[in-house]
Amino acid sequence: MNNLSYVTIAVALACCACSQQRDTQAEELAPLAEHVIFIGIDGWGAYSVDKAEIPVIKDLMQRGAYTVHKRSEMPSSSAPNWASIFMGSNVELHGYTQWGSKTPEIPSRVIAKNNIYPTIFQITRDQRPDAEMGVIADWDGINYLVDSLSCNYMVNSLGYPDTASVAADLAVQYIIDKKPTLMALVFDHLDHVGHADGHDTPEYYAALNQIDTEVGKVVQAAKDAGIYDDCVFIVTADHGGVGKGHGGIDLLEMETPFVIAGKSIANVGEFSESMLQPDIAPTIARILNVTPPQVWSGRPLGFVLEAE
Repeated sequence: MNNLSYVTIAVALACCACSQQRDTQAEELAPLAEHVIFIGIDGWGAYSVDKAEIPVIKDLMQRGAYTVHKRSEMPSSSAPNWASIFMGSNVELHGYTQWGSKTPEIPSRVIAKNNIYPTIFQITRDQRPDAEMGVIADWDGINYLVDSLSCNYMVNSLGYPDTASVAADLAVQYIIDKKPTLMALVFDHLDHVGHADGHDTPEYYAALNQIDTEVGKVVQAAKDAGIYDDCVFIVTADHGGVGKGHGGIDLLEMETPFVIAGKSIANVGEFSESMLQPDIAPTIARILNVTPPQVWSGRPLGFVLEAE
């Protein structure tokens, strides 16, 4: 064999190796799922899971991964925790410190586009400009924490505080009509019942059972829209409660469930690894293949992702 033949073979092998490397990189960079449906249940304490009649949520728990030991940010109230969930960072970085914060009391470490700390909606919009994203929330305080300008659809339901069905119906229609890349549905009904009738009461469990029924409608909507097999569902909470309140350091207030199931999610059941609110946004980012900003303090839950 002459020298030219050796060179030809070497070039061919190098091209083959480069092609395989490109294919591997493309596979590694592909989204783990094309759709994420996030369901937040305001005031859902982890203490309630064993006692509650929530068959839809428990089915997701058994088909995916979950913990009942996710800890809330301090204080254990709404705005600081929803901010940490959507902004992938702790309170000290995003700066929202009070129950109804609309702007950060501590100057945010970074201000990104739309004059807000970077959220999962914002970074997804920047990196996937064609993504369909929407937020349906009972509580209008959510509007200040998600960067609504990065969303295609933002609406507050008129059913709060009497029912969770209005928000769910809006979400069902949105899923069927738009097949969103990322949707957040946040129920406030349970938190209202916790304040009015108390946590760990018959009224609280009745409200939680109703929300579970509404979650079932959302799951069915994903099936009806044809996105169920390429979708990840996340169900979680901002805080729990004790008596008729929250905001303190009791674990009944601070421990909240986290449930994740669907495409590319390992069927590990209950996991023992620790997690905090800021871990949720980086996990969604990994699923959708968008790169988190350096300022985020959360970490993706790689141990529940089959591709990791």
